[in-house]
Amino acid sequence: MSETPAAAPYIALPRSVMSCAVYSADGVRTDIDLDSISDALAVDDGSFVWVGLYEPDGRVLNKLQKEFGLHDLAIEDAGNAHQRPKIETYGNSLFIALHTAQNIEGALNFGETHLFVGPRYLMTVRHGASSSYGDARARMEREPDLLRHGPSAALYVVLDMVVDRLLPIVDEFGNALNALEADIFADEFDKKTVQKLYDLKRELTRLRLAVAPLQDVLSHLARPRADLIDEEMRLYFRDVLDHAVRINENTDTLREMLTAAVNVNLALVTVRQGEVVKRMGAWAALLAVPTLVTGWYGMNFDVMPELHGRLSYPLLAVLVAAGVFSLYRAFKRSGWL
Repeated sequence: MSETPAAAPYIALPRSVMSCAVYSADGVRTDIDLDSISDALAVDDGSFVWVGLYEPDGRVLNKLQKEFGLHDLAIEDAGNAHQRPKIETYGNSLFIALHTAQNIEGALNFGETHLFVGPRYLMTVRHGASSSYGDARARMEREPDLLRHGPSAALYVVLDMVVDRLLPIVDEFGNALNALEADIFADEFDKKTVQKLYDLKRELTRLRLAVAPLQDVLSHLARPRADLIDEEMRLYFRDVLDHAVRINENTDTLREMLTAAVNVNLALVTVRQGEVVKRMGAWAALLAVPTLVTGWYGMNFDVMPELHGRLSYPLLAVLVAAGVFSLYRAFKRSGWL
């Protein structure tokens, strides 16, 4: 009778530590505590450590700084959630700051991910609206051939996941713009349409500020002789870079289309207002003819020869009607009515 495998021992970790594991060269994962990190790194057996954090406090960051030997400036940046996207080299480690985006209940929310990459470790620090990288870990564990490239491969799957999560957001912006096309060309002006277009453009601009610097980071990682990056992984980083460039181009295209949509909508409003003014002017001119005549005859003058003629009133009415009809025909031909 076969024995039931023993359950993995429970590892007590601080609340901000989502995961802490060492991956062997053959892809075996072993969960460890923070105190065991330096011990795992001391054994040069091709393994590497992957730690995932979410909004850690200073105590946890200081502990990991000692375990990994991280630079003070990098740790200071990782503790602050308002870093510009960048990549920095500190001795034998890389520090990467990225902006992430997530659609939560129809609203676009932005967060940050800070990554520390060393010869045998990867540490991810998430702030704000940033989904877990559990799927990236699962992908690594399913692909042992990829896992053997160590921290470079782990960094690749994280960046690939960040970029892939931006694709559906850009698609949603495109669908939202398509849905507004009917409102843009509607006969009635709606202030809400312009407000929606402005909101879309504002969010796209914020998204572009997150995507555009990401291209610089990926270009650096795909560059020959980039520090701490496995040579065989450069093709993978170039693939992620290609996706980021495509997202950035789509974002720029949508921003231009939104600008054009706002201009078209405002131009149509101006044209419609001009049409209304033309119609009002035409009707005012038609009413001006009988108003002028009746105002003339409303004056108290007795020496007006036509006042005493038997056919004066009917003739005057016919002349006024003819004048009004002539103006109506002229305005109709010119498109004012």
